[in-house]
Amino acid sequence: MTPFYQTLCDQLAALLSGERDWLANTANASALLFMEMPDINWAGFYFLHGDALKLGPFQGKPACTHIDVGAGVCGTAVATGQSQLVEDVHAFPGHIACDAVSASEVVVPLYNGEQCLGVLDIDSPTVARFGDEDLKGIEAYARVLLEHSDLPVS
Repeated sequence: MTPFYQTLCDQLAALLSGERDWLANTANASALLFMEMPDINWAGFYFLHGDALKLGPFQGKPACTHIDVGAGVCGTAVATGQSQLVEDVHAFPGHIACDAVSASEVVVPLYNGEQCLGVLDIDSPTVARFGDEDLKGIEAYARVLLEHSDLPVS
């Protein structure tokens, strides 16, 4: 993991220390990402409710409130159970454009054991903003969040 992401994970662990509430922790996790990550325009969470993702805490412009499992980048992450690293969202089949300025995206599914709880979603206005090191760092960030939080089960 790069020094940037190690520091970011350490900051998150310190910020969440002593607090398990999912709402407080995801709100602070999205705020920390938005404050510290360069060249992003949205950072936040969607949580699984039945067959759809519902908007959770985020930083950035107003966003889509409902995403079906399998739709867009977030829904694909849930349907496949795999993180999604998309260099150009306009080339992604079925991309949901909540903010037309977004050009690249990374989405990490959040799991409690075998159960998907939702996703961490980060957008950038720059094509190919995220690479493999970013994906590894953001997955590590999500693990820190999961270790410190009691996330809701749908």
